Amino acid sequence: MLNSNPIEAILQDHEIMILDGALATELEIRGCNLDDPLWSARVLLENPELIYQVHLDYFHAGADCAITASYQATVDAFLKRGIDENDALELIKKTVYLARRARDNFWREEGAQKKRPKPLVAASVGPYGAFLADGSEYVGNYGVTDETLEIFHRARMHALIEAGADLIAFETIPSLQEAKVISRLVTEFPHTYAWLTFTVKNEKEISDGSLLAECVNVLEENKQIVAIGMNCLPVSITTEAITNIASYTKKPIIVYPNSGETYDPKTNKWHGLKSADRFDVKSEEWFKAGARIIGGCCRTTPHHITELSKRWRPSVELSDS
Repeated sequence: MLNSNPIEAILQDHEIMILDGALATELEIRGCNLDDPLWSARVLLENPELIYQVHLDYFHAGADCAITASYQATVDAFLKRGIDENDALELIKKTVYLARRARDNFWREEGAQKKRPKPLVAASVGPYGAFLADGSEYVGNYGVTDETLEIFHRARMHALIEAGADLIAFETIPSLQEAKVISRLVTEFPHTYAWLTFTVKNEKEISDGSLLAECVNVLEENKQIVAIGMNCLPVSITTEAITNIASYTKKPIIVYPNSGETYDPKTNKWHGLKSADRFDVKSEEWFKAGARIIGGCCRTTPHHITELSKRWRPSVELSDS
């Protein structure tokens, strides 16, 4: 039997649940070199306390949920780095421990005295394409079997759940095939809740060309997947994407767009201009379209989350990070 849905508990008392913003690009701002197949998981090896500090800063900014540094932390990737399987699994668990410690310290020191929900820890599970480290998470046509995807995801999921994450965040999923595999895999962990967010090529299609509406329908009957949506999409198409799926799901819709810049996987660089639209202003539009869980993805910062918090939680006095 499932325990109580942690997202539902927050949305019963608040209009929206506020996510954190970017982790990896925030680590880069703070001096980390992430030009590495491990991406943000490299910092687990070199400076894990900085990950803790970023989580803490987002809680101070008003986030109701931290997304862990496990997006690209996989057994296969660590094995390639010469780290054995047991140590790899412990590093994956460490991503949850860091976020939980930040959450618990924040809550003990000041959070519990404020009119806000106790934050959650969502364990990030990135797509198979992220492990390939060639931009495949923005295309989605991997050319691998369902079994390959199951084996790839299962061990990490088990480790993250065992470490005590409140739920799993399957994010940046570009493939309908992978979404179907994930939906089946979640049922192997019957006490676990999850959300799943897709990458999109436009407001109607995910990255592999499948219709967003079809993708939502595939997940709708899975009671363990408690929110569906999109992440790392441009602000410019976010409202239309929400509107496009709102009539196909009764689950809370989750969106966390990027800054508006474009990522080039060949150079590992972001190009173009950041969106001129403020997140707090756009979030009202997203809420009216049907979104109930809102945060930021790549190149967003604690400042963006502060903007959201001031708009949606005006009675909460935010502390300096």
